[in-house]
Amino acid sequence: MSEKMVSVRILGKTKTYPYGTPYAQIVKEYEGITRYPIVLVMKDNKLCELHKKLKKDGVLEFVTTGDEIGHSTYKRSTSFLLLKAVYHVAGHENIRKVTLHFSVSSGYYYTIDGNVKITEEFLAQVKTYMLELVEQRLPILKRSVSTNEAIEIFHKYGMYDKEKLFRFRRVSRVNLYSLGDFEDYFYGFMVNHTGYLKHFELYSYQGGLVLQLPKRESPETVPAFIPSPKIFQVQRESEKWGEMVQSDTVGELNQQITREGANQLILIAEALQESKISQIAEQIIRSGNKKFIMIAGPSSSGKTTFSHRLSIQLAAHGLKPHPIGVDNYFVNREDTPLDNNGNYNFECLEAIDVEKFNEDMLQLLKGERVELPQFNFKTGQREYRGDYLQLGKEDVLVIEGIHCLNDKLSHFLPVENKFKIYISALTQLNVDEHNRIPTTDGRLIRRIVRDARTRGASAKTTIAMWNSVRRGEEENIFPYQESADVMFNSALIYELAVLKLYAEPLLFSIGPGEPEYNEAKRLLKFLDYFVGIPGEAIPYNSILREFVGGGCFDV
Repeated sequence: MSEKMVSVRILGKTKTYPYGTPYAQIVKEYEGITRYPIVLVMKDNKLCELHKKLKKDGVLEFVTTGDEIGHSTYKRSTSFLLLKAVYHVAGHENIRKVTLHFSVSSGYYYTIDGNVKITEEFLAQVKTYMLELVEQRLPILKRSVSTNEAIEIFHKYGMYDKEKLFRFRRVSRVNLYSLGDFEDYFYGFMVNHTGYLKHFELYSYQGGLVLQLPKRESPETVPAFIPSPKIFQVQRESEKWGEMVQSDTVGELNQQITREGANQLILIAEALQESKISQIAEQIIRSGNKKFIMIAGPSSSGKTTFSHRLSIQLAAHGLKPHPIGVDNYFVNREDTPLDNNGNYNFECLEAIDVEKFNEDMLQLLKGERVELPQFNFKTGQREYRGDYLQLGKEDVLVIEGIHCLNDKLSHFLPVENKFKIYISALTQLNVDEHNRIPTTDGRLIRRIVRDARTRGASAKTTIAMWNSVRRGEEENIFPYQESADVMFNSALIYELAVLKLYAEPLLFSIGPGEPEYNEAKRLLKFLDYFVGIPGEAIPYNSILREFVGGGCFDV
């Protein structure tokens, strides 16, 4: 009886393999052909780990560490390797908990709770052991267990955050990964073995450690660790908020919602933000003679609602705030620069009439009466509609735009008259102690919901343009965040439980054959961790209203 063969199209050529050939074996034939190592495959638009086997004819594509999904897989797998090494070097009996908190630089920040000191000697031992495992090409194995068994396993391991998490899962089975005798759960795929995980570095920082990893653009180079102390402090402060309401992981959040309801949680989270906005207003007043309140932040950070709420607080302290959008100073459409693909690049500084902006602002600073422009986004032209403004002693301008922290935008304005604010949605919630929620995921879900409501845009459209949006942020926003006088975190501890109910129907509209399907599927799996909260209890002035609607501000 002849062996059953399967035909697949790879890089434009058809090849045949015996039925059940592991993808890892196929990939081995193509080592060196791709620029970076192949860590996953796409079989007929479905992502697969390399231990999976070929069983049907079709098209096979490679996913490398230079691709977004491959890069995430590399980072997740190296995190797993780090955890195994930390427990091995320190001894399981000396560790109560290892926690991945959030991203720093191009890596992750961890703390260790237990009888362990994070010294240079300890980190050297951990790194040495990690590299030993890399040399061994130790397989990363995957097994499926019942949800009840997973709960028992994690209780035994002392991983109580995971235990809480799975008590709210509706699926009947859970995938666990193992490295030797070390077993854990991860949200997302893994590489096939440790031999891939060559590029990393370890640093001690702020009582914890940083696992520094390559950036996607250079997946085989580990950049220098450059701390961002201001953003780090905001993230730590936000985590303390989560701890204060006993909801710093998804399992704890779900437990709180189901046992006590969401109302109290919502009110506390909103009160904490309002208190912070009030403190910022007071800091502006104490700084003296600030006329230009410059607010910048990435997409879907809630800049518009924040500027309204800050304006109210400034008014409550005796000032007269006037909102100004830098977008009104766009150059006319025909003068807009083009990107590498020949599309209008609205996110570069050259898309703004910087000279006119500075001219108007200086005139206002001098007390002169100025007619402010309004940009007509339908016609692509700047218009003047009789909107005049003149500043008195108590008047301040609340200016919002992605370039507001870049001094090239306001190069003629006196430094002593500027107050810079950076706002971002820095998710303080983690899935569990070893699985973080990327800040970009929170913002993407916000944007999917908002775009569908305000622009009639599908989730497919929003996802398709997201990488371009992020590139613009990397170029125009993130490099300037540490220059801010103050930072504000707009993320709300409860928001993903609310957004889940709005986002899921939109994501389900993306079909299996579409390029955005895998990302939609990933986000749906992520949202499935949450117990949903109806949006009725959200205050009308909440930043979340900017995305779900029903707010008291015109945003």
